[in-house]
Amino acid sequence: MANSESLPVILIVEDETLIQTLVEEALADGGFETAIAPSAEEAVTLLRSGVTDYRALVTDINLKGNMNGWEVARRAREIDPAFPIVYMTGAAADEWASQGVPNSVLLVKPFAPAQILTAVSQLLNAAAQGQS
Repeated sequence: MANSESLPVILIVEDETLIQTLVEEALADGGFETAIAPSAEEAVTLLRSGVTDYRALVTDINLKGNMNGWEVARRAREIDPAFPIVYMTGAAADEWASQGVPNSVLLVKPFAPAQILTAVSQLLNAAAQGQS
């Protein structure tokens, strides 16, 4: 039974435990629930399942496995063209213009925990204003 006051769930795609924890705690402190996918493939499976109504995606770019964060974001946008996307990267920032989806945010590691919360909140607010 769904709780009408349930918190928005943010899907975090990150294979480094330390960063997973940092992002998870920052979003939890901001009033969000989180789900963790350690690989791009797992994230796409979770998004496609429709079991959870994820409100945004926070993804690392360089992930273990066959897919990267750019691909996860494109798959998320196939499901919902307005899906809020926040990218995190230490090395791939220069690829954002060519690889990133429109209306996304890129955070370069290391970033302050507050930056992730601000980025997600801004995208969710923009998405909410876009719905009439």
